[in-house]
Amino acid sequence: MMSLAMTNKIYHQALDLPTDDRMVLIDKLLHSANLPTQLEIDKLWAEEVERRCNDIETGKAKLVPGDDVFRRIRKRLAR
Repeated sequence: MMSLAMTNKIYHQALDLPTDDRMVLIDKLLHSANLPTQLEIDKLWAEEVERRCNDIETGKAKLVPGDDVFRRIRKRLAR
């Protein structure tokens, strides 16, 4: 396991890199953490939007007017 001092040293060395190189390093570090990429996140959101639109079109989802939503929120917070 790397010590905090070593991590800080690497961090400060990375700050000295040109911006483009830092961006490449950031991308590699994020990829190594197995986090979803922006492309994957965008794809998942697009799928969710399609699902929600379909639910509205088929009547599966019940739409609630915004005024009603905020009235319920204010009522709940007033307790």
